[in-house]
This record gives sequence, C-alpha cells and structure tokens, in this order.
Amino acid sequence: MVQPRRKLPPLNALRAFEVSGRRLNFRAAAEELGVSQGAVAQQVRALEDQLGLMLFQRLPRGLALTPQGAAYLADVSRAFDTLNDATGRLLARPDAVTISVTPTVAAKLLIPRLAELKAALPDVELRTVATEALSDFDRDQVDIAVRLTRQPFPASLEARLLFRQELVAVASPHLVKDLILPLTAGALGKLPLLHDTLSPWPLVLQSREKLPGAVFNHTTLALDAALAGQGVALACRAFVAADLEAGRLVQVTDATTTIEPDYFLIRKRSSSQRKAVDAVWHWCAARLSVG
Repeated sequence: MVQPRRKLPPLNALRAFEVSGRRLNFRAAAEELGVSQGAVAQQVRALEDQLGLMLFQRLPRGLALTPQGAAYLADVSRAFDTLNDATGRLLARPDAVTISVTPTVAAKLLIPRLAELKAALPDVELRTVATEALSDFDRDQVDIAVRLTRQPFPASLEARLLFRQELVAVASPHLVKDLILPLTAGALGKLPLLHDTLSPWPLVLQSREKLPGAVFNHTTLALDAALAGQGVALACRAFVAADLEAGRLVQVTDATTTIEPDYFLIRKRSSSQRKAVDAVWHWCAARLSVG
C-alpha cells in the first residue's frame, strides 16, 4: 500500500537526518545546513519519534547509525540525489516556451518554420499544443496562443493581429489541368467541393442550399484532400500561400472573400515577462503574420 504523501516526514527532518548520517555528528551537520546544533538534534529526534525507531546511537564523541538508520539513510540519500539531479536538469535545459495554436496554424504555418525558429532562437525549447479549444494561460501553463477570435480583448491580455481570413478557392493543378482558369461560378459548381467544419462555401457561392462534398473536421485535412486532387478547398490565403507559390495548388477563381473573425497572437500581460517568451512572441509576430 502506498503511504499518503501527507504522512511522509517533513523535508527538513529528512534533510537533517541525511546530513547527520553522512557526517555522524550533529555539530558538523549544523555547520553544513547553516542552523544550530540544537535545531538539527531536535529535527532528528522528531523524525525518530514519528517513525517510532532509533536511527542513531548517541555517543560521547558523535553518532553511530543503528541498522534501521543505516538502511534508511541509503534510501533517503538516493532520494535527495534524485531531487538534486532533477533540479540540475531543470536549470540546465533551454528555456521552455509553450505555444497553443489551432491544428491548421500548426501544420501550415508553424511546423514548416520550426528550423528557422531554432536557428533564430537556439536556446529556446518550444512546446507546441495544437488544439481548437480556448486556452486558460494559467491553468494550461500556456505562454502564447494563436486563435481565431474577435476584438475587444480583456485588459489582462495582450493581442496582435496576425492576419485576416481572406478565403481563396484552391485545387491541385492536376484536377483542373483541362479547364480554363479562372473558373466561372458555374464551372466551379461542377467540381467536387471540400468542406471543413466552418464550411463557408454557401457564403462564397451565394447559395442557400446545402452543397455536396466531403466534410473534414479540420481545414488542414480538407487541404490535404485538395493536394491529393480530390476536389476544391476553400481556405485562408495564409494557409495555402506556400503551396500556391510552389505550384502544388492553384487558385481556381479570381474572387476572394474576407470574413471575420481574424487570427490573433495573444498572451497574458505581465510586468516581468520572461525573455524567452518575449523572443518567441516577437518572432511569431514577424514570421506568422501575413500582409
């Protein structure tokens, strides 16, 4: 049965015992810990009382561990060594920054630029959380978030506009290779349409009817289907700019539609913001923004 942690001896008592066990002298232990000899002796006595065991034999010129004390000292020393190693690793590793982004922002904007971020900020360890859910900066231990949202923002938050949702219709060049671009609305309607959960196609095509086509729960999946030649996707230009430039996708109509809300970079305001968070914030503001 695992002993409840609240039943464990106090850390100060364990520390007094561990140092006393190594030095076999309360006075030497007190010097190492920077406290009085009486305080060390009292902590050890309280530990023995709690355990119901004698850990030391008190001798005229020092201490001797009892068999139970020697066995306990070995385990307690290993525990302190583990804590010491863990603290050393924590202090030695790069400063970590957690950013929460939508799955599409992660796949289309952030991940392709991770090598660039690492080159610009080599001492920063970036932790990415891809989710559509709103982040609670304190509860979720998130430093920065990118979200599709609207102004105004609470005074406790700092926000910077990254880009607006300029929607463009895109498809694989193989799908439209026999068609004349740009497509008319009628020609576009004859092609398979790819929908995400927002499904702005009715707005763009000015249709009140339900439009047929495959439906995906993330925009990035609809774009993957478009890249595979499965149909025409409607997506924010920021998410397809690299594929358009590389020729993996083509814009099939000249018409674009800008809708709300917009994509913002957000963080909690703080008078003592960590340097690593500041660095990632400014990098994101410069490299993830469009226009």
